[in-house]
Amino acid sequence: MSSENSENSSGGAERVWDVVVVGAGPAGASAAYAAAVAGRSVLLLEKAELPRYKTCGGGIIGPSRDALPPGFELPLQDRVHAVTFALDGRFTRTRRSKQMLFGLINRPEFDQQLVEHAQKAGAELRTGVTVTRVEQHGSAVPDRRTVAVVLQGGETVLARSVVGADGSASRIGAHVGVKLDQVDLGLEVEIPVPQTVAEDWKGRVLIDWGPLPGSYGWVFPKGDTLTVGVISARGEGAATKRYLEDFVARLGLAGFEPSISSGHLTRCRADDSPLSRGRVLVCGDAAGLLEPWTREGISFALRSGRLAGEWAVRIAEAHDAVDTRRQALNYAFAIKAGLGVEMSIGKRMLAAFERRPGVFHAALTSFRPAWRAFAGITRGATSLGELVRSHPMAGRALIALDRSPSEEPGVSS
Repeated sequence: MSSENSENSSGGAERVWDVVVVGAGPAGASAAYAAAVAGRSVLLLEKAELPRYKTCGGGIIGPSRDALPPGFELPLQDRVHAVTFALDGRFTRTRRSKQMLFGLINRPEFDQQLVEHAQKAGAELRTGVTVTRVEQHGSAVPDRRTVAVVLQGGETVLARSVVGADGSASRIGAHVGVKLDQVDLGLEVEIPVPQTVAEDWKGRVLIDWGPLPGSYGWVFPKGDTLTVGVISARGEGAATKRYLEDFVARLGLAGFEPSISSGHLTRCRADDSPLSRGRVLVCGDAAGLLEPWTREGISFALRSGRLAGEWAVRIAEAHDAVDTRRQALNYAFAIKAGLGVEMSIGKRMLAAFERRPGVFHAALTSFRPAWRAFAGITRGATSLGELVRSHPMAGRALIALDRSPSEEPGVSS
């Protein structure tokens, strides 16, 4: 698994990695795993020390589970069999399923385990290192097949290909020129609760369609802690904070002291946003890949990370700019054909949901096919894209929602 060497300016041999991955979250760990399994030399760089906290509900839906490395044992804190839906605290109804809908994890453990799988496959990990920029031309780059990854402090790491998985404020994304057209603010608290309260939530989550356009809140139980959060469009910071405070109070949880209180911006890519530049690919949050309506990102991170790792290997093997470009275009096509289709439908769903949350709430709580579709998507039996393609009624419903100019009479938004 040794990589080629290149002469550095002092005449010594400097290691050139086949693939350098920046960021050790689910996208980066998946990319590192995929490249290492292919037998290439892989270096995984992470600015934090692991394990580290990440603002995230921690829901593992079917597509996430299906994208995990073979033999991966999910560190589940709870298994969800019931969902309580509410429309800004009103019209509450619980739907139940005999089969598990999805699992709940704590991100520090989950991310750490993914990184360990990448290491077992042969990837090397360096933590506590910040990447300041990548260079594909200039004095730091010995030849056209090499990318220089410049670290804080001036150290340079050389690679045949680079995968940017450094989150939603990605420096590698800036190098590639990622364009974003939807930015949302997520606020979250981790609330330790007594056993009696924890028992009441076991196996059940709450989804509350919120008071701001496109907003919603959630309660995810994880043993003796409840993860409570809300998300809404960026620019409504004070109103989003107020929604979270009201939500926590309404749930009767205001008296418990949160162990963690955090915020995070989620960013969705524009349709024409690039996914590569030269020998550099982006995936996960760094590429703006997530589901626009729910803002679910873990499955998008795992799936795009695996594809990025596989194509980074092909780019590492490319001997000229033409072949590099061909492989990068193939990567973009693979992303757009799968995740891109889901994102385009998700954008339509969000636009309709912003106008008519009451219709969505009524459908999920009272219309059996809508609940079955929700359950099928969370379990991984189907996807939004497959539903619209294969079920004429779902396609017609989406078209009807696209055209709806206003809220249903008598249903408050």
